[in-house]
Amino acid sequence: MYLLTIRDGLVTRHIGPFASPKHAADDLDRRLDGFGERVSWQIHELEAPEASLIAGLEQVAA
Repeated sequence: MYLLTIRDGLVTRHIGPFASPKHAADDLDRRLDGFGERVSWQIHELEAPEASLIAGLEQVAA
């Protein structure tokens, strides 16, 4: 899964998730018209949490 991050000055928007970087890029093309000239963007790949991390969090919550 992928997440699109768009920064325009002090405003940061996180959009997604998307199934592929192509889907994120297509959505980026549609959204860029609404931002200023100095906009920056990134497409991030979301990582699945490790099983040991999830087990540790479940123990803390119990």
